[in-house]
Amino acid sequence: MIIIVPVEENKGVNSRLSEHFGRAPYLAIVNIKEDNQYTVEIKPNTSQHFGGIGLPSENILQYKPDAVITYGMGPRAIQILSANNVKVFSATSPLLKENIENYLKGLVKTTVEPCDHPRHKH
Repeated sequence: MIIIVPVEENKGVNSRLSEHFGRAPYLAIVNIKEDNQYTVEIKPNTSQHFGGIGLPSENILQYKPDAVITYGMGPRAIQILSANNVKVFSATSPLLKENIENYLKGLVKTTVEPCDHPRHKH
């Protein structure tokens, strides 16, 4: 299982989560094995928000994620991920490691409510 988590820094499992999915400077790619052991790879966010190409939600599809854990996400990102069978979960902690552990314990909840940042109001 692959989970994507937007993070503010490149400190492995000790990275702090970004407040907003699309504006995160980095993405943590968490690969969970059958025995609940996992590896974490931190990649820079190369979306249009950081001078690259494409929407963050479209760009992460290259990693074939099963889920995303985040504090906030716009409605279009939720729609794109849902259309690609990627579940969106609400973050439970400011640290990556704690969110992974909470996911493994079944303590994270799915969310389909978009964040209420003014830039998402059209």
